Amino acid sequence: MGECIWREMGLATEEYGRIVGILGREPNLVELGMFAVMWSEHCSYKNSRAVLGLLPTTGSRVIQGPGENAGVVDIGDGLAVVFKIESHNHPSAVEPYQGAATGVGGIIRDIFTMGARPVALLDALRFGPLSDARSRHLFTQVVAGIAGYGNSIGIPTVGGEVATHESFKESPLVNVMCVGVAPASCIKKAAARGAGNPVMVVGARTGRDGMHGATFASAELSPEAMARRSAVQVGDPFMEKLLLEACLEVYGLGDDVVIGIQDMGAAGLTCSSCEMASRGEVGMDIDVAKVPRREEGMNPYEVMLSESQERMLVAVKAGSEPEVERVFRKWGLEATVVGHVTDDGVLRIRDGDAVVAEVPAKALTDMAPCYMREACEPGYFRREKERDLSGVPEPEDYSDALMRVLASPRIASKEWVYSQYDHQVGTNTVVLPGRGTSVVRVPGTNKGLALTCDANSLYCYLDPWAGAAHAVAEAARNLAAAGAEPVGITDCLNFGSPEKPEVFWQFKQAVEGMAEACRVLDIPVTGGNVSFYNESSKEGAAAVAVYPTPVVGMVGLIEDLSQVTTPGFKREGDVVAVLGHTRDEIGASEYLATVHGIDGGPVPGVDLRAERCVIEITLAIIRAGLLSSCHDLSEGGLGAALSEACVLGGIGARVRFPGMMRADRYLFSESGGRMLVSFHPSVTSEVQGMARRHGVPVTVLGEVGGARLVIDVNDDASGRGEAHPGCGMVDVPVSELTRVYRGAIRWALEQ
Repeated sequence: MGECIWREMGLATEEYGRIVGILGREPNLVELGMFAVMWSEHCSYKNSRAVLGLLPTTGSRVIQGPGENAGVVDIGDGLAVVFKIESHNHPSAVEPYQGAATGVGGIIRDIFTMGARPVALLDALRFGPLSDARSRHLFTQVVAGIAGYGNSIGIPTVGGEVATHESFKESPLVNVMCVGVAPASCIKKAAARGAGNPVMVVGARTGRDGMHGATFASAELSPEAMARRSAVQVGDPFMEKLLLEACLEVYGLGDDVVIGIQDMGAAGLTCSSCEMASRGEVGMDIDVAKVPRREEGMNPYEVMLSESQERMLVAVKAGSEPEVERVFRKWGLEATVVGHVTDDGVLRIRDGDAVVAEVPAKALTDMAPCYMREACEPGYFRREKERDLSGVPEPEDYSDALMRVLASPRIASKEWVYSQYDHQVGTNTVVLPGRGTSVVRVPGTNKGLALTCDANSLYCYLDPWAGAAHAVAEAARNLAAAGAEPVGITDCLNFGSPEKPEVFWQFKQAVEGMAEACRVLDIPVTGGNVSFYNESSKEGAAAVAVYPTPVVGMVGLIEDLSQVTTPGFKREGDVVAVLGHTRDEIGASEYLATVHGIDGGPVPGVDLRAERCVIEITLAIIRAGLLSSCHDLSEGGLGAALSEACVLGGIGARVRFPGMMRADRYLFSESGGRMLVSFHPSVTSEVQGMARRHGVPVTVLGEVGGARLVIDVNDDASGRGEAHPGCGMVDVPVSELTRVYRGAIRWALEQ
């Protein structure tokens, strides 16, 4: 077989040699295509597996960790939460609507494949600057795709995050997270067992869409790759809704009816068949001639590699086929026996009487190559870490500086995005998007799930260890601010090419930082996704990698929904205070970027022990019923948090900073391990006493009230040797804060 064929499929020469060694012969075209997709980075994690082992994956609540379609965590009362996040970056760069839509469809299938009913979606998105026409097009179409699929299937999209930067101009990031709930005793696995048990294809018919989608997602976005629209799948949310309901009904036929089930996502029938056989330590015999098709003339190669959506492969108990077929027919779907489980460990593909592929199942999975790539610290790292920011001038107009930070796409309200999502379908959304950390009710209970996605791409570029640790800590603070105990993490690690030493160094550092944060905060990682090769190149130019973006999707448990806390100020006269230490840390901040045009500097320090203390005291104070509001402090610092608390509460505040550092450095510091809280004056001593016992300082700043946000400093705190006048260093009507905060993204998209 010509060398160009396997190279075109993304295989290296040594990998082809390894395949020949495993088979003891040269592979035929069908076999080569199967190896190419299964040994791609997207399916095999060949460039990341060795590093991912650093992540802590076990805990007292963990029912299922990495290795299945989704992670599963016990939430008590016989229930479990099932959750996963994945990327659909490359398809969204080529066909943004369908790329995003099928990303939603794929992650939903991962959840109900496990036996859970999906209850919520979240997304984490990155685009180029909104001043760029193509970036605006990608942004609007991706959001439309997420809305079109999620709204149609009836699962609320309740939260997420959006940011922009030049590095994402050609290679956007589209990460989608889905969360479901199931009886803990009814979790389904993707393992086939029992020689002779039938294997069925259920759901939609197979077409030619999505051919080699897995290998397409495992290469940089060159002009040639951008032209490969055939690698992008086409989704049908109405078909998926039928498939969801049919699968959940089939699970109810009895615990022994469905032996194993796997979504046909990346690599389609190839992936589902070999992974189910490999996990079950069995083989599988598949006749592609029996696979229902929607296109004429499809050959075995196309059937095995098609990534047509809304399909499942199911191994069922022998004799139960009529019952399974009856349920799927009821929902207007096909369920067709296409093969059976064998005991020889071989994945054997037939086309009628002819054997067209014969490969050990584990050769496609466990025997995939695993690389530890060369890692090299980038030259900019030390330079930015030691960058001197002492010469950054104080703003002449603090109100203007605050408004500019508030208008940054990273900080501004994402109302333009979430207003397109049906975030209340199902009637279990407790805290709506834009009003704080998303919270959904666990159906049939008074428990809640708090959900968040967090990452700071600039932090992770400047210092990937610290940036990834900050992402974990910020996600945990977000959940704690809502009154939730963090119980599990799913991650989506978005990087450039691992074959570049600087990129692999970023990846390795980020995983190490995330692992350490998870260990100290005692939050297990139950699964996730690695997305490499997020790079783009124009003709004649070197490929440019995106800023490293390890997205942390985190789930928290609220035992009693009456204790949900939100960030908006609630009551005239409440005390406004900060829990935790504020340090002079404006490096890598939104303030530095938006006001001074500096995208760099040292990332704020990471104190994971302090983070844990702040999370613990926050939960303790909320459970004691003492807080009116709680808002974690992160991007934009105290200035952004105060503004959001005023906007979300529809009420102003007057605060005065202590004389500890220059005013802009206090107002816009992005030190971690802090919360902005408000409470009734009568409980001040109780809050302070509880915090003191946890070793967490409480800094009282002022009080809630009025129709303006007024920020002043003590006489000796301005850094200019003068007191600010009584009108305040910042003095802005809440109505103006609201106008800018809610309108900034819409204005940017309308230009």
